[in-house]
Amino acid sequence: MRTLFNRTPLLNGSDAERKRQEIREYFHATCDRYEQLFETLASDEAFYRKSISLRHPLIFYFGHTATFFINKLVLAGLVPQRLNPDFESMFAIGVDEMSWDDLDETNYKWPTVAEVRAYRAEMRRVIDEVIANTPLVLPIDWDHRWWPILMGIEHERIHLETSSVLIRQHALHYVKPHPEWQPCRISGEAPRNDVVSIPAGQVKLGKPASDQTYGWDNEYGSHEAEVPAFQASRYLVSNREYLGFVEAGGYGNDSYWEDEGRHWKEFTKAQHPTFWVPDGSAWRLRLMTEEVAMPWDWPAEVNYHEAKAFCNWKKAETGQPVRLPIEDEWYRLHEVAGLAEIPADRPATANLHLDHYASSCPVTEFRHGELYDVVGNVWQWTETSIYPFDGFKVHPLYDDFTVPTYDNRHNLMKGGSWVSCGNEALKSARYAFRRHFFQHAGFRYVISEYDAPEAMPASHYETDKMLSEYAEFHYGDTYYNVPNFSKALSEIAIAAMQDKPARRALDLGCAAGRATFELAKHFEHVTGIDFSARFIGLGVQLAQQGVLRYTLADEGELVFYKERRLADLGLDGVRDKVEFFQGDACNLKPHFSGYDLILAANLIDRLYSPRKFLGSVHERLNLGGLLLIASPYTWLEEHTPREEWIGGFKQSGENLSTLDGLKIELGPHFRLVQGPLEVPFVIRETRRKFQHTISEVTVWEKVR
Repeated sequence: MRTLFNRTPLLNGSDAERKRQEIREYFHATCDRYEQLFETLASDEAFYRKSISLRHPLIFYFGHTATFFINKLVLAGLVPQRLNPDFESMFAIGVDEMSWDDLDETNYKWPTVAEVRAYRAEMRRVIDEVIANTPLVLPIDWDHRWWPILMGIEHERIHLETSSVLIRQHALHYVKPHPEWQPCRISGEAPRNDVVSIPAGQVKLGKPASDQTYGWDNEYGSHEAEVPAFQASRYLVSNREYLGFVEAGGYGNDSYWEDEGRHWKEFTKAQHPTFWVPDGSAWRLRLMTEEVAMPWDWPAEVNYHEAKAFCNWKKAETGQPVRLPIEDEWYRLHEVAGLAEIPADRPATANLHLDHYASSCPVTEFRHGELYDVVGNVWQWTETSIYPFDGFKVHPLYDDFTVPTYDNRHNLMKGGSWVSCGNEALKSARYAFRRHFFQHAGFRYVISEYDAPEAMPASHYETDKMLSEYAEFHYGDTYYNVPNFSKALSEIAIAAMQDKPARRALDLGCAAGRATFELAKHFEHVTGIDFSARFIGLGVQLAQQGVLRYTLADEGELVFYKERRLADLGLDGVRDKVEFFQGDACNLKPHFSGYDLILAANLIDRLYSPRKFLGSVHERLNLGGLLLIASPYTWLEEHTPREEWIGGFKQSGENLSTLDGLKIELGPHFRLVQGPLEVPFVIRETRRKFQHTISEVTVWEKVR
């Protein structure tokens, strides 16, 4: 019986020393298998020739996972010093996030294969000592000192798979068969695919923090959805079924291809799946280390663009709403099939975790209820662009594992392939690749009257420096015990209203919109207006989705990732009471009127004509309504022409303050009822640089 490849360990238990040994065995088994994979390369030259232009040569991946261990454990304080700083820099960053036409021509003076082997051996010795000597108290969780050890092991298991794909894409004379990497030798007639009805149901996704297996950041949090009934193909699409698309001229018919897929097809001149090899009038299939006669009953292995084009072709042929499944629907398949996690002590009932073959196998071999290959054989492309679950956080030791993929350009694959091991083989696994990339991936199709969402909400992290600073200023942490400025102003305004009508309020110069939401706790409706559409975009996103994600500068080029939710600020219940518009405070449209309160925070010293604003603002307030003005009075000619300043200069030899100017400009229609008050605020620029400013606040009542 084939020896089972060690499963990802449970992180709880009562015997810490036994768990220590289990993790040690898991580490060495992973390293052994990874190094064995590179034994399929036929010569040292094969390490230095690129399989594809988008990736480094294989020598990089041979060293990369080892330096990852050292780099992360140095950060975690588990390894006191680097083993080889040159290696740990050279092998640190992969070339995985590229467009198909973004060629990497970087040249490195790579070390020899023997030098990298020696480095890996030294890494193994060091990590073995860490495992032997680091105190272990169970359970292990996200914040545990042992977490980065598991992170390194699971990271190498990911690259066990991605490197096997690169080896499969290598020129055939650079690879050789290996006794431990033997493909399936079974093939027969491909089945006629039909569909299975999947009833409607609810899915609940996301690992809790207390989960007993290792997870990557994107797996944690929560997501719930009601999934309507749909039909799913009983089998993965086989090579034979996909041949129908090829022979129907599918690669030459642009109408079947989405725009991005069509551009990829035109650039690459693709005419058939990349692993199909024409052989006269027949076809052969490229496996990892050899070519074989086409096994027509194996799953077709394609990228997302090809899978999507096939579905569009089938939709046109049948008149049925055929598409790829979304992630939620895959979980319904998993539940309907009655699947459990793979056992620790016997082979998986799927072509998974290297338990059976070093290749795909017939789509009829592993039955899961009425379906086949719900997990295993090949990854299954979905329509879902990877997105963060509610409560998503990044791990401080690997803050860029997932966040760069939240760009609506990386689609999720589900189910794992024959080589998916460890965390990859779990139901909770969420891996996403650029849509033009190749993995050991195929697809099944679904028939549903419901369109797949184009993109899940809140998938982007705002990276613009100013927008991120204002997102933090409005919704972020408190610094130096200075209360949130927008909230403080809103509280002053609401307190000043007393028993006045509280129907409508205007937050003028609302920026990212925090005060708009805060005022909505008291007013029936609040409008936020700002000159910058980019600023109000933050407020619109929060109103629509309830969540805002952004990066904050740490030091130099380093950043970290923040998530803020209206619910956590006690503001989720007012989302339907706010709206945002772009507008010029000096030239607002007439219908922006009839307000009981206008808040103008840090606005007047940024207007091109504050007199025009102050001279007409009364027209937008109800009689008895309040105007709250807050400003540090930082008059700058880059914002306001000198002749438009209302204060901050000498007039007739005497100082004219901005407060004096406000009294002059507002006097005909307002009386000062509160202030001046001094309200501080802090804007964070980097971890160690802050702006600390005092804003003067006055409250005015419209009296005529």
